[in-house]
Amino acid sequence: MLAIDTATRVASLALYSEGAVLSEHTWVSQNNHTVELVPNIARLLEGQRATPQALTGLAVALGPGSFTGLRIGLSVAKGFALGLGIPLVGIPTLDVLAYAHAPWGLPIWAILQAGRGRICAAFYPREGPPPRPADYLLTTLAELEVEGDEALLFCGEIDPQGAELLRQRVGDRAVIAPPAASLRRAGYLAELAWERLRRGEEDDLATLSPIYLHRPRIGEGP
Repeated sequence: MLAIDTATRVASLALYSEGAVLSEHTWVSQNNHTVELVPNIARLLEGQRATPQALTGLAVALGPGSFTGLRIGLSVAKGFALGLGIPLVGIPTLDVLAYAHAPWGLPIWAILQAGRGRICAAFYPREGPPPRPADYLLTTLAELEVEGDEALLFCGEIDPQGAELLRQRVGDRAVIAPPAASLRRAGYLAELAWERLRRGEEDDLATLSPIYLHRPRIGEGP
């Protein structure tokens, strides 16, 4: 399986097979997803001495995220799926972040930066299903619902100022994942998608679309 995540400036690719990440490449793109994505896919495949024809499935991050990044990733994934005749599975970006931190055993707030002081966020209870798309929020760190007395894990795109704000609001209950642990990796995207394919699930290429939480401004990119 090839997993593609270009939802934000942090982009990631992974090759995955039978419970193992074969190869992975994660980088910060300077608004160059269009020219970087396909060459990086080619290098990933070459590193495994594989061709596109060896792929049996595809995974793509659906957002929320940047308008341009999401469109590029989904377009490339659909092109591969259509050209190779293989299934495609879309996974929400915040679900990928939360899945990576599930072993902590804490309720999770997964966070992505949305610009102009806003964040995209979703809450994942310690026990229970992931949120529905309607539960993905466009909000601010100051407006997150953090009441209660249990510890909360915050992960994703949280800068030092944001981390300090969360500590002020939540106190000792705030567990903030370090930057290296919060890096969004396509290996986790692949694992989630692989499980869906094992259940016989795949998405319709004609109807699969990105998750947007607000309307784009003219010229808005990653």
